[in-house]
Amino acid sequence: MVVLVVVAAVVFFPQATALWEDLRDRLATPAPMAVDGVTASASVPQHPASGAVDALTNRYWGTTGRGQSIDFTFAEPFRLLSVVVHTGASTEEDVFASQARPSALDMVVTSEDGQTRTIPITLADDPGPQTTDTGISDVVRISLVVRAVAGAAPGRHVALGEVEFFRRP
Repeated sequence: MVVLVVVAAVVFFPQATALWEDLRDRLATPAPMAVDGVTASASVPQHPASGAVDALTNRYWGTTGRGQSIDFTFAEPFRLLSVVVHTGASTEEDVFASQARPSALDMVVTSEDGQTRTIPITLADDPGPQTTDTGISDVVRISLVVRAVAGAAPGRHVALGEVEFFRRP
């Protein structure tokens, strides 16, 4: 009987740990996580990468199109509970529609040990916050890669209004 309990504990330990972390995530009140640094693979004039984390939805990161990315680094590892993305040039409908918007992103999360995890994010073509829940430990870097775009037209660039990260306190 003791051997059976030990074997079961060894076999089911990873699942039990994941369930424990999930329970802790659900009981926690998410806290905002400050970004330590932000860079982008490309930006259009007057819309730098820093526009995506300035806490204002009327300024944004503007980029040239699909395949471009924006990278966020953090001062210390943390447990990522959720990411909130605001697409478009503004939350006002007419300004929102004036530029192209990401409609799909790949979120590449890098942990302290260098492992990466890619999470596809599909975004509605509407102004306002869109939340993706995660639950990833020891996060030190997050990259958002533009995979699809809505509202593309000549003379328009892709606008990513604001990105917010939430951790478990």
